[in-house]
Amino acid sequence: MMLGKERTRVWIPDQQEVWKAAEITKDYKEGQTVLHLRLEDETTVEYPVGSGRNPLPFLRNPDILVGENDLTALSYLHEPAVLHNLRVRFLESNNIYTYCGIVLVAINPYEQLQIYGEEVIRAYSGQNMGDMDPHIFAVAEEAYKQMARDERNQSIIVSGESGAGKTVSAKYAMRFFATVGGSASDTNVEEKVLASSPIMEAIGNAKTTRNDNSSRFGKYIQISFSRQYNIIGANMRTYLLEKSRVVFQAEDERNYHIFYQLCASSTLAEFKDLGLTSAEDFTYTSLGENIFIEGVNDAADFIKTREAFTLLGVKESSQMSIFKVIASILHLGNVEICPDQDGESCHVSRTDVHLKHFCQLLGVELQQMEHWLCHRKLVMTSETYVKNMSAKQALNTRDALAKHIYARMFEWIVEHVNKALHTSAKQHSFIGVLDIYGFETFEINSFEQFCINYANEKLQQQFNSHVFKLEQEEYMKEQIPWTLIDFYDNQPCIDLIEARLGVLDLLDEECKVFLYL
Repeated sequence: MMLGKERTRVWIPDQQEVWKAAEITKDYKEGQTVLHLRLEDETTVEYPVGSGRNPLPFLRNPDILVGENDLTALSYLHEPAVLHNLRVRFLESNNIYTYCGIVLVAINPYEQLQIYGEEVIRAYSGQNMGDMDPHIFAVAEEAYKQMARDERNQSIIVSGESGAGKTVSAKYAMRFFATVGGSASDTNVEEKVLASSPIMEAIGNAKTTRNDNSSRFGKYIQISFSRQYNIIGANMRTYLLEKSRVVFQAEDERNYHIFYQLCASSTLAEFKDLGLTSAEDFTYTSLGENIFIEGVNDAADFIKTREAFTLLGVKESSQMSIFKVIASILHLGNVEICPDQDGESCHVSRTDVHLKHFCQLLGVELQQMEHWLCHRKLVMTSETYVKNMSAKQALNTRDALAKHIYARMFEWIVEHVNKALHTSAKQHSFIGVLDIYGFETFEINSFEQFCINYANEKLQQQFNSHVFKLEQEEYMKEQIPWTLIDFYDNQPCIDLIEARLGVLDLLDEECKVFLYL
C-alpha cells in the first residue's frame, strides 16, 4: 500500500465503537509489521499488522460516496463501510431505508414516522424501484409490478434479529397491496386481510427485553389476486409458535398480549363469569414481574381485537369461547399442586377455586381433573397402569396441558381467519409475505429458539446466494471484469445443525434413548 498525495484512509476495529476511522501517516510497504495511523481525534497509533497479528485494515470509501442510497454503489463493500453508510443515512439524513441491490435494509427508529400514509403509497405506485428514495413501498410496488408484467408469483422475505421491525414492515407491505390492489367488488376483502394483523398480534406477540411487540411465531401470508390484479383473498401459514411463553417469561418480559387485554377488560359485565382479576394475580402473567408496557392501553387494544374478530366473521359466541379458553389457562396456572409426605405423590386441594373455575369454563369434571393432574396412565401391551406423580412431575404436566390448550386455540383461530380470507374465485397469481421469527442469542437457548435461529441461518444462506453467489456467477459467465467479494458462507454452521450426526441427529438419538429408558 503506497501513498500518493492524498493520505489513505482506513477502518480499524475498536472495542467500544466497533470500527474507528483513521488515516495512514507513513508509507507502508509489504512485509512491514506496523502501520502508522492518525485517528480522527488526532491521536497517533502504531497498528501491528502481518503474520500472527492483525490483517491489513479495510479501506474507506471516498466522501462523495458516503450516504449512497444503494450499498452496491460503494467502492468498498465490507462491514465497516456498510455500517458507516447506514449510520450516516440514519443520523444525518433521517433515512431508515437503504438498498443493497434487490434487498432493502431497514433500521428500526423505535418511533412512528409519517412516511406510510395513503398519499405516500400513491406516490410509489407505478414507479420503478430506483426512481424514488428507498422504501418498503418501493419493494412492494416492484413485487406487484413484476407479478403483473411477468405473470410470475412473487414473495417478500422480511428477516432480521428480534426487534428489527419485521412485523411492522410486513404490515406496511400488506397495506400497500390492499391499497393498490383493492378488490373490484364490495367484499371488503382487503380490509379483512389487514384485520388479521391485530388478531395475530394479540395471540402471537409479546413483550420481550428487546421489543414491546415481538412476534413469537413465524407467518407466511399469501395474498391472492385476480386476472385484473385485484385482491380476491388470502391465506396464512404459521409455524414455530413459542408455546413455552404461555407458562414462563423471563424477567421484564410478558406473556402473549391477549392475556393482559382480557384481564384489563375483566370488569366488563359479559366477563364476570370468567373469574378474572388483574394480570398480577395470575402466575402465567406475572413471572416477568412487569405486566405493563409503557404507552400501551391493553383494554383499548382488546376493543380492536374484538372488532377485528367481528370483521372477520367470528361470531360473538365463538369469541366468548376463545376468551373462556384463555381465562381457563390463567386459572390452570394458579392451581396449587401439594406434595404428599412420601415425596413421590401429590394432590390438589378440593377447595382450589382456580381448579373449579378451570373446570366450569371448559366443561370438564372436577374430580377427573383433580385425579389426572396428579396421576398418569401407562398403557402396556397387555395391561394398563395408573401411577402417582411427584409434585414436580405434576407441575410439568399442568404446564404442558396449558401449552397444548393454547396451541390448539391458536391453530383454531388461524383456521377461522383463513376461512374468512378464503375466496371461491380462481386465483390468477399471488404475492407472499414471509415475516420470519427474530434471531436471538441467550445464555441458554430453548429448543424453540434454536429452531428459529436455524431457520434464520437458512434464510441467511438464501440471502448470500442471491446477493453474492448468483450475482458473481452471472458476472463470470458474461466474462465481465470483476473482483470477487469475499463473504461469510454459513454452510458450516448449517451442516453442524442438519448434517449427519449434527445437532438434530444427536437430539433425535437422545430422545430415543430416553423413551427406551
